[in-house]
Amino acid sequence: MTDPKCAKCKPKFCKQGEFEASKLPAFCPMVHHESVLKEVAGKYSDPEIRDFFITSALTEKESYDEKAAREENRTVPIRPRIREIAAFAEAIKAKKLGMAFCIGLAEEAARAGSILEGHGLEICSVVCCCGAVDKTALGIPEEYKIRDPKKFEAACNPLLQAEVLNRSGTDFNILVGLCVGHDMLFTQASQAPVTTLIVKDRLTGHNPVITLYSRYHRDLV
Repeated sequence: MTDPKCAKCKPKFCKQGEFEASKLPAFCPMVHHESVLKEVAGKYSDPEIRDFFITSALTEKESYDEKAAREENRTVPIRPRIREIAAFAEAIKAKKLGMAFCIGLAEEAARAGSILEGHGLEICSVVCCCGAVDKTALGIPEEYKIRDPKKFEAACNPLLQAEVLNRSGTDFNILVGLCVGHDMLFTQASQAPVTTLIVKDRLTGHNPVITLYSRYHRDLV
């Protein structure tokens, strides 16, 4: 079975709707996984998934200027992601949201929480170092500490963040700057769905896409 490599496909035939099967690249999932495509399409008929999915599509549509899309055939965005999250929460009648954030983005998390509370939402937030557990106590070698290996250094605790929010009964959770790996552990352990507001990128001020745009990063390996 050929693995999918959609990022390497320039025409993106699937976006066009109509295409000749013979023109699809060999790595296209539509070539090798036709039965899977049909099987998965059927899953959207599940009432819970269907409602969630349709609301997602409506949130996407409402994030653009409807007049420009209809009359000028162009997409003009009208709200940032945090407003999309608030709108989505309102649409699915979510009342209590969880926020798992990195201590390095404490100010951003506080501002995000205030904005969401302004939309009538209850925000439960848990910082990454919650528990005040030294890294070595969780099995991390002391030489892996960022500073003095002999001194206390709080471990990131994504499993605790997830468990605290699980027990709070959040409708869905928001990631704010968790480290690579920690975000995966949190998502895996979270009982509620998870979305991301901010991703961690220490070098770019948490704007990782800039490395894909800037000519200074074209040879980045």
